[in-house]
Amino acid sequence: MATSLKRRWRKFSGILFILPWLITFTIFQAGPILASLAISFSNWDLAHPIEFVGVRNYVYLVNEYELLRTALYNTFYYAAFSVPGGLLVAFCLAGLLNQNVRGLPLFRTLFYLPSVVSGVATAVLWLWMFQPGGIINSFLGLFGIQGPRWLGSTFWAKPALILMSWWSVGGSMIIFLAGLQGIPQSLYEAAEVDGAGWWSKVSHVTLPLMTPYIFLNLVLGIIGALQAFAQALVMTEGGPANATLFVMLLMYRVGWNYFRMGEAAAIAWMLLLIILALTIVQFSISRHWVYYETGERS
Repeated sequence: MATSLKRRWRKFSGILFILPWLITFTIFQAGPILASLAISFSNWDLAHPIEFVGVRNYVYLVNEYELLRTALYNTFYYAAFSVPGGLLVAFCLAGLLNQNVRGLPLFRTLFYLPSVVSGVATAVLWLWMFQPGGIINSFLGLFGIQGPRWLGSTFWAKPALILMSWWSVGGSMIIFLAGLQGIPQSLYEAAEVDGAGWWSKVSHVTLPLMTPYIFLNLVLGIIGALQAFAQALVMTEGGPANATLFVMLLMYRVGWNYFRMGEAAAIAWMLLLIILALTIVQFSISRHWVYYETGERS
């Protein structure tokens, strides 16, 4: 009898241990996700009963809603420059922090710290820096350069947000730093014996062995960039003239300003499909350029 009870306990103990997480996940994550999918096929303004309309929301958004095209353009523009630039900045910082210098833990902390600061706090800080008389324009003035109206210009608003995104690359930097510290020193020594210079060691040793980390940061960076929201909401509210209207901000407006919950949910699922498609494409292409220590492509 005791043996039978022990066997039953071993069989169901795992389920019991994960049950609190499973219940929480179902109620607060899986449930709302499935509910949003159902709402995307309906017309609902919070004040009246939900009306099922089929794919009408999706058809309207794709064919008639001009603001969605603007938001998609702005979002892809932002991602196209913020992600590669952020990877380059993070990689360079990781290379510098991989050197044996005094005070290295302090420098690592300082460079990583911005990535853990609240998005709203970061936006408020840069909002002050991008003012016409702010730090950035004052610094440019030291060299006789008249700074632009960063957030008040349809041309400079998106570059301003892209520049701000490069300030919070601490997470990518840590991943790159871990990868750099995992490269065997013997490979560099062998390259030096063969007469390789600095650039040859970087291009033939460092970069090939760092491609898995570059790929990871690329995937995460694109997903994060396509979900840009807080900085545009706090700093520009999508302006000027919708120059920084991103998809997430449009979804917020449609849902909570106009109370068109069905259309807002449809925008969310369209963004999900776009992110999913881009991620699948990245994994498909990665086999041609991502290398692992075995020398085989992914």
